[in-house]
Amino acid sequence: MAERSTAAVDVADNSGEKSLTAKADQSTSDGVTQNRKRDTDSDETQGSGTTERSGKKASPPELHSGHKLARRYRLEECVTRLDGFSSWRAVDEKLRRAVGVHVLPADHARARSVLAAARSAALLGDPRFVQVLDAVEENDLVYVVHEWLPDATELTTLLASGPLEPHDAYQMVSQVASAMAAAHREGLAHLRLNPNAVLRTSTGQWRIRGLAVNAALRGVRSDTPQRTDTEAIGALLYASLTQRWPYEDDAYGLSGLPKDLGLIPPDQVRAGVHRGLSELAMRALANNGATASRHEAPCTTPEELAKAISEMPRIRPPEPAFTAPPEYQSTSYQQGTYGRATPRPGVTQPIPAPPPPLQSRTGKALKWAVSTLLIAALGLGSWQLADALMNRGGEPNNGTQSQTQDNNDKNEKPQKPAQPIQIQGAREYVAQGPAQAAEDVGKTYDGDSSTYWRTKSYRDGPRLAPYKPGVGIVYDLGSAKELSAASIGLRYAGDHTTVHLYATDSLSPSTGIDGMTKIGTATTTGSSLTVKATKPVKTQYVLLWITDVPRAPHDGYSSAGYKQGITDVKFTG
Repeated sequence: MAERSTAAVDVADNSGEKSLTAKADQSTSDGVTQNRKRDTDSDETQGSGTTERSGKKASPPELHSGHKLARRYRLEECVTRLDGFSSWRAVDEKLRRAVGVHVLPADHARARSVLAAARSAALLGDPRFVQVLDAVEENDLVYVVHEWLPDATELTTLLASGPLEPHDAYQMVSQVASAMAAAHREGLAHLRLNPNAVLRTSTGQWRIRGLAVNAALRGVRSDTPQRTDTEAIGALLYASLTQRWPYEDDAYGLSGLPKDLGLIPPDQVRAGVHRGLSELAMRALANNGATASRHEAPCTTPEELAKAISEMPRIRPPEPAFTAPPEYQSTSYQQGTYGRATPRPGVTQPIPAPPPPLQSRTGKALKWAVSTLLIAALGLGSWQLADALMNRGGEPNNGTQSQTQDNNDKNEKPQKPAQPIQIQGAREYVAQGPAQAAEDVGKTYDGDSSTYWRTKSYRDGPRLAPYKPGVGIVYDLGSAKELSAASIGLRYAGDHTTVHLYATDSLSPSTGIDGMTKIGTATTTGSSLTVKATKPVKTQYVLLWITDVPRAPHDGYSSAGYKQGITDVKFTG
């Protein structure tokens, strides 16, 4: 697909983290106040293209707090006023929710391009981007309404306290690169991608705001929009690893690199930086046509960058730190002090004397009675034992019974231990509609727990019907073997996952589910599952059939919804 330069814009803080008093003479970049010269220099340094400057200065609309647009959007607080447009925190009185609004005069030089960019971004509908909710021209005004995320935190704020952990940086660059790759496939570019445009929500997901719209408000264009956005993602990763901006000028609250030093890898700027992420940042950043990524090819598009990330070894989150439990303390009841009065400080608690032995007349009588009963019990037991031995000696078949019992013990077959069954091949089974991920079925038994075969994400669940009767994979065991159980690793926990095992006739079954032999069923809410056969079944081909999946959040592979991924499939017989 040919690259298309789409106007987009860098505007004030739309996340609600900071509110700025509107001042006509001040310039703001995504909530960070800075002069217009600094903002322009920063754009040129990043190679974000040229900025259109209209010779005719449009007068900003006269708006104030409490003003309503379309009798619905009530303006609350102005967070930016710049170049003839303003940005506001507002309230959608119809749906009773906070929203953000960009407003500019209808005769503004960039009003048409802003409307076009907003409508294009709204059609994308990707949840990884802050959504455009409305784009309207009304009463000599053009305004764009977008989501407001009060629980999200800008990357700028996160980096103020230090660089990100390797796992967090990996998640950020992975999600941002895959989101921008999807946007470019639809012909949309950002061109103003910086730490203020990237947000982390309270659930750990990364969101991008200002797609297409931010550059349109500023009139920013680029002849190579994919290269521009890719380099911007590289700068975000560089800053996340080092807490430094990868250019000479300071920007977004971060110090730039020393002058005349050039672009040096992150692992040379700060000790302990992840080597793979350092090389990835250098592959995305331009350096006069070359990179310092140790002979790796540069990434010039978000698609290439997303592919390079997927080929990296997965970076796991740090292990949680567990504190040692407190030393065991017996309760007052176990210590024998239950019901006693608590002693006053400084007063020694008296130790009660043990009860005296049975020395009274009643005590002596009780001891004699107990002794008599014990002697009688011993005598009775001895007589019964002697009688039993005499009766047993008179039985003529004693030896035969003993021999029969011994023979029965010998004839009992010992239980065979479970034996692992090697998987020889697999193929996705599609009962209805398109396949899920037919090329990834080998990842379910490749011995790597970090690779998965994933289903698509569905709106409703946990049951896949009516979208699909189910999804699954047919496994070839090489030859007919007696199957007793299967263990499966799951990508997502929560709600419940239901898996069925069926014996079938080939990798491409000739019958539907109704014509197969059911082996067993299991349901779980955790991240692993074991299906046991109700009785051992001998078969060469086994269908692992999933009918229910849990709800899982958005990740680098699919949007939030009902979905599942499986790995480490093992059969035993």
